[in-house]
Amino acid sequence: MYFDTHAHYDDEMFDTDRDELLGTLLPESGVSMLLNPGCSRRSSLFAAELAEKYGYIYAAAGWHPSAAGEFDASCENLLRELCSRKKVRAVGEIGLDYHYGADTKELQRRVFRRQLEIARELGKPVIIHDRDAHGDCMEIISDFPELRGVFHCYSGSAEMARELVRRGWYLSFTGAITFKNARRAPEVIEAVPLDRIMIETDSPYLSPEPMRGRRNDSSRLPYIAQRIADIRGLSLEDTARITMENGLRFFDI
Repeated sequence: MYFDTHAHYDDEMFDTDRDELLGTLLPESGVSMLLNPGCSRRSSLFAAELAEKYGYIYAAAGWHPSAAGEFDASCENLLRELCSRKKVRAVGEIGLDYHYGADTKELQRRVFRRQLEIARELGKPVIIHDRDAHGDCMEIISDFPELRGVFHCYSGSAEMARELVRRGWYLSFTGAITFKNARRAPEVIEAVPLDRIMIETDSPYLSPEPMRGRRNDSSRLPYIAQRIADIRGLSLEDTARITMENGLRFFDI
């Protein structure tokens, strides 16, 4: 049984078959837990609605760096309200993206810090998006030593991974670790204690090999788990169990 700790079923790419996937196909494929993070006002509300509708789905609420421009006082109030709901388990997806948002760095940093402040106030873990912004992400989270968090779709170095683990953080891995050009992945996965590893699909993105380029969904978690199992010398079953336990512990489910 698998826990997809990061999947975006609020995305419009699932508009044609969302209910069939979530209601039948994913549970039948072995997905027994799923967390849908929010990335904006709309998606955070949608994620919370999905969590209310399906027993095995949980949610997070947050403003992705691409939505930093819409974050205002009303969003702060909505974030607090959503996080008061029982099945909203984290603040996220928040962070920095300098790949697509290099011209909004200052705004991104300001919104990131504000959401970390709210997470600290509410006692919620955080889900971090970090793309081409490793140094600034590390600098900012260093100002919040009380927080627990996960770097989703981890793409940093093994050295950075060790430092995050030392601080009590988790790392989550996607289908990107199955790509032929994922040269860092084995070193990083070797460096991280098993009790700090989670798996995710980041659906509908990052479909693993051999489905790379197609719309992703949570039924493909075994490809990610198998890659980790191969690197760490584990069985697929043990990897699924360990990552499930880690996800339940991290999100306090």
